[in-house]
Amino acid sequence: MEPTLNSSPETRLTSLKSWLTSLVAAHGIQPDTLEPASSDASFRRYYRLQTPTGTAIVMDAPPSHEDCRPFVHVTGLLQQAGLHVPAILAQNLEEGFLLLSDLGTQTYYQAIQAGLPDDRLQAIYRDALNALVRMQQAPTTGLPLYDAARLQQELTVFPEWYAERHCGATLDVTDQNTLRNIFDLLVSDNSRQAGVLVHRDFHSPNLMLQSGPANPGVIDYQDALVGPISYDIASLVMDARTTWEEPQQLDWAIRYWEAAKAAGLPIPPDFAVFHREYEWMGLQRNLRILGVFARLAYRDGKHHYLDHMPRVNAYVRQVAGRYTVFRPLLRLLDKLENRESLTGYTF
Repeated sequence: MEPTLNSSPETRLTSLKSWLTSLVAAHGIQPDTLEPASSDASFRRYYRLQTPTGTAIVMDAPPSHEDCRPFVHVTGLLQQAGLHVPAILAQNLEEGFLLLSDLGTQTYYQAIQAGLPDDRLQAIYRDALNALVRMQQAPTTGLPLYDAARLQQELTVFPEWYAERHCGATLDVTDQNTLRNIFDLLVSDNSRQAGVLVHRDFHSPNLMLQSGPANPGVIDYQDALVGPISYDIASLVMDARTTWEEPQQLDWAIRYWEAAKAAGLPIPPDFAVFHREYEWMGLQRNLRILGVFARLAYRDGKHHYLDHMPRVNAYVRQVAGRYTVFRPLLRLLDKLENRESLTGYTF
């Protein structure tokens, strides 16, 4: 079958249905039941359809913008680590189509929004912490490095898209030097951490609620890298879609740290050291997210991402306000957002 380079929605859907029709005999799927399931921040789209035993998921990743091969590769790595991830039932890498097992319809985020009782919330997050520890023991064969150069490059979205586009600011030389110094400090510190498999978005929208020991199902891991061990716990406890106050952040971080130590992961033996490391990692991640969310809104027309900016900004300020070395960043944030600078307590 020749690759379909045209990635218009109509052309993609026609090609997708043609491919699915070719799978009917082998998998018993029902192409006529195809319906949208979800989309994400990339060009990927997801559909759900009926099978003789329930439902399956179809991933549509236009080859002109996406590549299914990393998803297939990382799926294998995570399966080796015992994580509950989608099974790949069929694949067409040339056209960018995958047929996957269905992990259900409710993410952690959706369950939280529906009003999950606290005892149930704590139980499913203990499951997520255990899954994270297993994931960090996964093989990392063939994964790119999340090294200093990549960490530094990712931060360029903050001045361009958050400061200049979202806040409408013109950064003068002093502002630019402030950001350069802060970025260099964060990248230098974070890139020194021990390297493990990093999901990069291990948080509530990418954890599927399951029953029993299979909880959680883990999705959206195609961008996995080998990088700082604190990255994914920072992603989980400073969730860009769900606000967690500091006491809850600490509770989950301590539980993770204890489990990681017990599993023999290369994590600091002193929690105070680890706490600072994951907060600095979270600061870097959330500065990048502010830029990414602004870019998604203004370049790609996905304006709902602006709704999450106040939460992410609060996480940034939580860390920037705690450490003296980040006072210049806090002053710059105040300037960008037309706030009056206040002196807070710092360590």
